[in-house]
Amino acid sequence: MIEQDYQNKTVLITGAASGIGAAQMETYLSAGADVIAIDRVAINERPHLKSFQLDLAQPDALKSWLNDQKTLLAQVEIFLSTAGILDAFQPALAESETLFKEVMQVNALAPIQITMALLPDLLKKDDPQIVYMASIAGLIAGGGGAAYTTSKHALVGWMRQLALDYAKAGLHVNAIAPGAIDTPMNAADFAGDGAMAKSVAADTPVQRWAQPQEVADLTLYLTSPQASYMQGQVITLDGGWTIK
Repeated sequence: MIEQDYQNKTVLITGAASGIGAAQMETYLSAGADVIAIDRVAINERPHLKSFQLDLAQPDALKSWLNDQKTLLAQVEIFLSTAGILDAFQPALAESETLFKEVMQVNALAPIQITMALLPDLLKKDDPQIVYMASIAGLIAGGGGAAYTTSKHALVGWMRQLALDYAKAGLHVNAIAPGAIDTPMNAADFAGDGAMAKSVAADTPVQRWAQPQEVADLTLYLTSPQASYMQGQVITLDGGWTIK
């Protein structure tokens, strides 16, 4: 783990109940931050951790929550947009309009919705930071199905434009593009004899899946002073998948 001091920093994390989001939550708490955690699954609160059960697939509910929590959210200095859902790697004709809209809402529109609510106060902070959880599917085809790939490409485009527009205002914005990460979202790949997971590992140049902590450590670096010259970048963490 990178040794960093985040005392007196307030971090908002979506998708914090499991996987990458949970690893980020524990990592920033260990680094001294106060964390506001959101997930559709309940998260037990403890010192320096305030949690909310909220489904990002429901835009009206998210809008209401953002409005209700304006005072709390005004404290946020770091936004980690990590929540996301898959679409079973299906091609366009296999996906319903309902599924497509849900994937777009959770993976792209909710991050934008939250960013827009945070932005006026974020820009008043000394060192505001945003890290979006993209995916290799935000860079190439084949990392997800039609809806997932579209949503992650949209998120990367939003990130880059936001980074360009507000760099002079001091807002640092980047994204991480993970490849195969061993999280509950990918549990189906490990089902049964784990043949799919073994196949993915075999197709990855470094011959393994990554652990969520590896993504959390990269996130911690991206929001640190050591990464202050990085802006609008998509950092791949994929074991070499995209260099094939």
